[in-house]
Amino acid sequence: MKKLRMHYCSKKQMSESFLTAAFLSVSGGLQDMYTYISRGHVFANAQTGNIVLLSQHIFAGNWADVMRYLMPVLSFMFGVAAATEIRQHFQNIGRIHWRQIVILIEMSMLFLVGFLPEKLDLVANAFVSFSCAMQVQTFRKGYAYASTMCIGNIRSGMEALCAYRQSHNRQILYKAFHYFGIIILFAFGAGIGSILIPVFNLQTIWFSSFLLMVGFFLMFIQEK
Repeated sequence: MKKLRMHYCSKKQMSESFLTAAFLSVSGGLQDMYTYISRGHVFANAQTGNIVLLSQHIFAGNWADVMRYLMPVLSFMFGVAAATEIRQHFQNIGRIHWRQIVILIEMSMLFLVGFLPEKLDLVANAFVSFSCAMQVQTFRKGYAYASTMCIGNIRSGMEALCAYRQSHNRQILYKAFHYFGIIILFAFGAGIGSILIPVFNLQTIWFSSFLLMVGFFLMFIQEK
């Protein structure tokens, strides 16, 4: 039984590790900064913000701006559905993990976004929101962190801190640090994006693709 337990631990998927989460979170923060600054003040990840602005424009009768915020919300929904379908169809394939398939699709979409001119911001934001949804739906195992948004991580981190205060269980404290680390990395990605955008303009999103590529190759490693 002990040998079986050790064998199981040695086969843990690297997609569940903090290292992979780190690259995904930096990429997520960069994506949100990119669409907000470079693509018409639309949130790639924070669909709550898009829904608030969508509602504002509907009630104000600004129909020209309604689609600008409706499109990323709809794209996010379809991205969740796409990631779910990929998992169902490719969960048991051999050499490559199904999460790597999601990353490959996300990388390709974000790379394409870098070629889209400003007049196609609607399409660009749809692609980014779609890929963000695939990412957040795919990487939820282990600690249920979100690599493309922060509100859930803030709640989970504070909840873990409160639980540690009562139990003094260091594993729970580690869990809290995990969530806050993800938040810091997301913010770091957004900050890096704000520096890169004036230099690389619409092609800044390619840096996000590169970070995802690192995560893709990390997933070939079996974490012990």
